[in-house]
Amino acid sequence: MALSKKEQRLRRARQTRARIALQGAVRLTVTRSNLHIYASVISGDGSKVIATASTAEKEVREQVKSGSNAAAAALIGKRIAEKAKAAGVEKVAFDRAGYQYHGRIKALAEAAREAGLQF
Repeated sequence: MALSKKEQRLRRARQTRARIALQGAVRLTVTRSNLHIYASVISGDGSKVIATASTAEKEVREQVKSGSNAAAAALIGKRIAEKAKAAGVEKVAFDRAGYQYHGRIKALAEAAREAGLQF
């Protein structure tokens, strides 16, 4: 039986998270919906969320017209990098949650790299 599109994405996400868990690295996780994009920095053992940023935050909603475009994703990438660096995290593993490295996911990742986060 063929897997649905969501099941395929979740299978890819599990594989990626398993590899990151073996490394024990702090991970930058990205989740997207039709209206918003969310980013979280999670500790190496997965027990603690170190920093979060999303287009659903009030400060971000005032700055962007739509939370579902590449410009909004780039802003979130910059914000999550600043918050992570303030928490003392410089290097992370990028967990794209099975999403294709394209569009909003790519914009967020590149903005985080430009803001000084290494992955």
